[in-house]
Amino acid sequence: MMNEDTTTASTSSNGGVRKFFQRLSQIYQSALDRSTPHTKLRWSAAGVLVLIFLLRIFLNQGWYIICYALGIFHLNLFIAFLTPKIDPEFDPYANDDDGPNLPTRSNEEFRPFIRRLPEFKFWLSITKSTTIAIICTFFDCFNIPVFWPILVMYFITLFCITMKRQIKHMIKYKYLPFTRNKPRYQRVGEPTDSSK
Repeated sequence: MMNEDTTTASTSSNGGVRKFFQRLSQIYQSALDRSTPHTKLRWSAAGVLVLIFLLRIFLNQGWYIICYALGIFHLNLFIAFLTPKIDPEFDPYANDDDGPNLPTRSNEEFRPFIRRLPEFKFWLSITKSTTIAIICTFFDCFNIPVFWPILVMYFITLFCITMKRQIKHMIKYKYLPFTRNKPRYQRVGEPTDSSK
């Protein structure tokens, strides 16, 4: 009889904790869903968050390892954002006509650029990582003394090498990751409107 009472009490407390975290997860997802269409506002907030982090690093003159790790992480996210979901270099259908290929000529059918890392997930990852980095700057155990100019030079070198490789990849496979809309063609016999 006593065991049944303790089992029931622990089960109800576990259910309460689970319901609390489930409700917290629903509120978080609802806030993310509401922020989805507001691209400029989201990116402005992420930029302000990064500036707050950099200001904290600059004013406190420390946590350079955290700043370097955050920079490397943001660089990896940016490269994933610029890369197509199906990499033409490793696409098994690259030489077949039935596979999903990127258009190589202007008269081919329009196919939108599908990113490996979508814009919303890119923003969310940057926001989360910057928030975690800001929290890490409140702990002295992460303030490892380093000669920061070496980290800056290494990051600049890594950025240049990585972007050079990415641009060569874009040129080789003829894609541009910043196309916005489907191109609109003028009908035959329709007068041109030079005011647009």
